[in-house]
Amino acid sequence: MKVQVRYFASIREVLGAGEAIDVLVGATVGEVRDQLIASSPMHATALARGKALRCALNQSLCEESELVIADAELAFFPPVTGG
Repeated sequence: MKVQVRYFASIREVLGAGEAIDVLVGATVGEVRDQLIASSPMHATALARGKALRCALNQSLCEESELVIADAELAFFPPVTGG
């Protein structure tokens, strides 16, 4: 299924504004993060497991255990972002 991924703040500086990706039906936010980490060295650096990141699914803050649905918008951003 297709998911639109958006990046903000320092992550956006590395990866750009976002991308559309295919994910498995039933994937969680954490599994999508792992898929992105495995997709390129730049993704691995920006979304590394050692980094504290916040995530939002369809513009609502969520945990990485949240299930992703088709055509969802998934966003990743640092815990504190500037205005």
